[in-house]
Amino acid sequence: MPPNDPAAVVGRAHPPAPEGAPDPETAEWRRPPATPAQRRNDALGAAGLFAGAVLSMLLYRATNMLPDPASPQVSVLVLAAAIAPLAWRRRWPSAVAGVVAAAFVVAGEIAVPETVFLNIALFCAIYTVGAWELNRRRAVVVRALVVDLMLLWLLTSFFRVATDPPEGEEVAFGPGGLTPLAAYLLIQLMINVLYFAGAYWFGNHAWAAARNRARLEERARQLVAERAKVEAQAVTIERLRLARELHDAVAHHVSLMGVQAAAARTLAATDPARSAVALEHVEDSAREAVSELHGLLGTLREDAPAPGGDEPVGSLGVERLEELVADARVAGTPVRFEVVGEEVRLPPLVSLNLYRIAQEGLTNVRKHAGRGASADVRLRYLVGAVELEVTDDGAGRRRRQAPAGTGGLGVLGMRERVAADGGTLHVGPRRGGGYVLRAHVPLPTGGPA
Repeated sequence: MPPNDPAAVVGRAHPPAPEGAPDPETAEWRRPPATPAQRRNDALGAAGLFAGAVLSMLLYRATNMLPDPASPQVSVLVLAAAIAPLAWRRRWPSAVAGVVAAAFVVAGEIAVPETVFLNIALFCAIYTVGAWELNRRRAVVVRALVVDLMLLWLLTSFFRVATDPPEGEEVAFGPGGLTPLAAYLLIQLMINVLYFAGAYWFGNHAWAAARNRARLEERARQLVAERAKVEAQAVTIERLRLARELHDAVAHHVSLMGVQAAAARTLAATDPARSAVALEHVEDSAREAVSELHGLLGTLREDAPAPGGDEPVGSLGVERLEELVADARVAGTPVRFEVVGEEVRLPPLVSLNLYRIAQEGLTNVRKHAGRGASADVRLRYLVGAVELEVTDDGAGRRRRQAPAGTGGLGVLGMRERVAADGGTLHVGPRRGGGYVLRAHVPLPTGGPA
């Protein structure tokens, strides 16, 4: 997989970016310094090039292609001066390029019998300036100076040949054609132009590739941070959901248990049979509360099944409203239940939320409406919406300590449930006395009125 592939970059673990490191998207970005392994490879590469250059020089001397070549000792020293600096090319690219270019010119002037490895060394030096020089303005200036120097030296060499051609050769540039020597000089010029252009382009390409990798790594770090943030938010939302479920379940059942226990205590001396019935209801409410708690806490265990007989939270919905109303009646609150309109299948989350809202509404009636108050629960199926209404007549004439519309975790939880379904919640006093709780939730598809 290529190093610029986003999948490869994102799939790897990335260390955190250094504090204060420039953003790869800005002009202040700088390529990270060479690693010890890269510096070691540079030293080994320079040693290999030097060995190859010495061997090439000896072979060239054996061919006797140059009439008066430099001595072997001088040639080795010049080759070392041109190639050895490449061991530090990533650490000081501009300085290395200057030294290599100067040694290259010296090698040409004193007729060192070697050209292949010297050209490789100069190419590497110019390339490294474009790929590793941190100061981009300096990179442009240094490469321009080196290329201009080399072209000037090349043109000077051409001028020497033109003014003093080898014996039997002529240099002629005219409409009639080119002499072999003139054609050779033009070929050399074309090769040098391509040579320097290639070194320049590949250096810039390497810098751009490193910057693209830095961009991908930075985006990968941002994705990891964003994923961690989303996961933390998901955990927080799940905690809020569980807290809301626990509040609704516990508040409802504990409220029932309190009313039934008070009735049992009142009837214990005068009517032991009814007192025993009330205590049985307390026992049933406690069992149901424990069952719901098991169901809720079971969702925290990914692979753990719910204990036998426990009712999962997902089974609660508007179909269970009649049971909820029956429990309220047993607790001593007269409740009327009515379904208006043609029933349609509700989304599970909407059904659960409406059940919990009705549960909280009846709990508030028992807590705040006072003795003697009666309640009405209506479930209305409207066109494209469903509406739940819980009202009380305020016959108990008891002032509420925490009115349903002014605060409390119960009302906050109901508002969150309705908002999660895209609906609205109205809670407030009725004109004729009592309070009204109305949740209006739109449905994805319209149902009959």
